[in-house]
Amino acid sequence: MRIELATVPGSPERPNEDWASGSLPASGQGGVLVLLDGVTPPHGDDGCVHSVPWFTARLGGSLVELSGSRPDLTLTGILAAAISRTADAHRVTCDLSHERTPQATVALARWNEQAIEHLVLSDSALLLESSDGTVRAVLDDRLDRLPPGSLASHEIADSTVRNKEGGFFTAAADPSVAARAVTGSTPASGVRALAALTDGASRWTEVFGEGDWAGALALLRKAGPQGLIDRVRELELADVEAGRVRLGRSKTHDDATALLVELG
Repeated sequence: MRIELATVPGSPERPNEDWASGSLPASGQGGVLVLLDGVTPPHGDDGCVHSVPWFTARLGGSLVELSGSRPDLTLTGILAAAISRTADAHRVTCDLSHERTPQATVALARWNEQAIEHLVLSDSALLLESSDGTVRAVLDDRLDRLPPGSLASHEIADSTVRNKEGGFFTAAADPSVAARAVTGSTPASGVRALAALTDGASRWTEVFGEGDWAGALALLRKAGPQGLIDRVRELELADVEAGRVRLGRSKTHDDATALLVELG
């Protein structure tokens, strides 16, 4: 089994708000993948004395630990418990009812010899490659299904649709949001690789159309996660020079993280 990951901040002047980990148990049987994309609050207004990287590190660390130590819990239960644990860590000092309280997208997978469980909340992508080379993307597409005008931009969502019925959901301070995640399980015998991408890395497919999800996984395997991110950066700069044909009003560079797991 091989795990490879890379992460690059959108700007050297700002901390990277993505968080990722691939973990294998001491027994060598099974493993855990966690990928988070922290949500940047506009103007730094989130009612919290902690940074978004603080939040993603706390939430990500809890997800890794609980995924490995609580096989009795479903991934939904693990996400709910991790959100509760993280909220308790700053409930006294911060206003967790603030609509911009630190939050993140989630891609989570846990596997053993029998099955691969998966969970996706918001717009990170989780890819599963079958033994015949077919790639299935597990996506939470609520953002894409919002009516035109609901978002000021893809990065800054209006408060009327964030963590609201009929809108989209992220992991913040309310553990009940875990029930909104896209979840499932696949027999382990039918999967040979996993990959996870924050939306800064999935731009290769979703914004620039360089290839489909199978092409993205093939590039990850050939060039590695860093190679895919480097290519995204090249495409972003070229698009800016061309008049922002694909990027539009989106930020030129976003935090980008990619993780590849080769099973077997």
